[in-house]
Amino acid sequence: MSPLPPAEQQSATLDDDARPNTPHGPDTARARAAVRGGAFAYFVDQFDIYLPIVVLAPATDYFQSAHLSASTTALLASLVFASTLIGRPLGAIIFGHFADTVGRKRTTLVAVGGFGVITLITACLPGHETIGTWSVGLLIALRFIDGIFLGGEYTTAVPLAMEWSPRHKRGLNASLITSTSPAAYAMIAALTLLLLQALPSTGLHSAYVQWGWRIPFLVGAVLAALLFRYYLTQVHEPPPEYTGERHKLPLARLLVRYPKSLAQVFVLMTGTWLATNMEAAVTPGQLKEHLLLSSKQVTLTMLVINVSAALSYPLFGLLSQRIGRRRFYIGYGLSVMVIGAGSYALLMVSDGGLGTALGWGVMIGVFTVGTFGPIAAYLTERFPASIRSTGYGVGYSLALIAPAFYQFYLRQFDGVMPSHLAPAVLIALAGALIAFGGFLGPETRDVDMADDSTIPKLA
Repeated sequence: MSPLPPAEQQSATLDDDARPNTPHGPDTARARAAVRGGAFAYFVDQFDIYLPIVVLAPATDYFQSAHLSASTTALLASLVFASTLIGRPLGAIIFGHFADTVGRKRTTLVAVGGFGVITLITACLPGHETIGTWSVGLLIALRFIDGIFLGGEYTTAVPLAMEWSPRHKRGLNASLITSTSPAAYAMIAALTLLLLQALPSTGLHSAYVQWGWRIPFLVGAVLAALLFRYYLTQVHEPPPEYTGERHKLPLARLLVRYPKSLAQVFVLMTGTWLATNMEAAVTPGQLKEHLLLSSKQVTLTMLVINVSAALSYPLFGLLSQRIGRRRFYIGYGLSVMVIGAGSYALLMVSDGGLGTALGWGVMIGVFTVGTFGPIAAYLTERFPASIRSTGYGVGYSLALIAPAFYQFYLRQFDGVMPSHLAPAVLIALAGALIAFGGFLGPETRDVDMADDSTIPKLA
């Protein structure tokens, strides 16, 4: 038998690989590898992001002077987290450009290698006792650089996974990827709880404050190394028709041709990140300062909140596949306004101790951050193939900036209402933005990712 011509060989290869977005095509080894890689990448990404919130909270004295006021200490702690968030949009722009012009896989490898090295360096930082204020300054600077690489990682890995996913499985696959975010938080909380149980944590010279906090950062660096190896050996670039014609300036193309799409995604994601910051960054402090839970009880409560969120994501992904992304986001945003904000307020006015906190924590976990369930599918469906990584990354990350200054917004409520209730107001605002953003956008569930002409316009 004579060999097939090159063009027919390529067509046969695509048929064997079961073109990723055909409505009924079976999963292939490459598609499954890409989705697993996306889930693993998102897990490692989120593990790294949440490290300072959970792990460093009991070790604040290591990086800061004990003579600082409580408000200054809280501000510096928020800057450690905010610096990561601020770096992510820059990373999305940089790495989105190369993902759309060079390739998804190679760009992912650079991003993963970068944040793995930064995480390892962070684990080796000296403290305030050794180098003074340089300690917290270096921590904030490293987290900013880390944010750039982290912003690059999900900008490349998630679109790659969605482009390989069959159309009818995008909602589920997206939710399996994003459910690793609360799962990562839960793993960090469990690891921190174990370390706090095993190591003394009271005082500057306690074992946890001096070196125990470094262990989760070392774990994060090892996870990054494993992720790098997985992408190097297991993940392939999507077929060319699913990554589109390459443009020299994908960001310019995004801003010139799709500004309304970007603005709509910006509204939805601003609400998403505002709710996330209230749940992930503000809640632990309120549990400790207002409800007077111990560090171990706070960690356990946050563990329950994030396990609840992780379990809800696949349900939300399937729901969005059934009723459509647009209707899901409108409905979920309204649920955040009523159930999410209400559950947070009721928790803060309760006096039932740990049991009550765990009960309301389940509701908070399900009805504050569930937007992320189908978000990987929705944002990749919103932008055409040729600028998909740039559109996804910038849309996902640009909205991080305003919510990153949540401490400033919370302070505006001083004298207007008790500080422990102010986060509930911002959660309600976040829900309104999510619902409005969903309302402004089109339905995307059945988009053919290989055809730029099928990308829907605003409703």
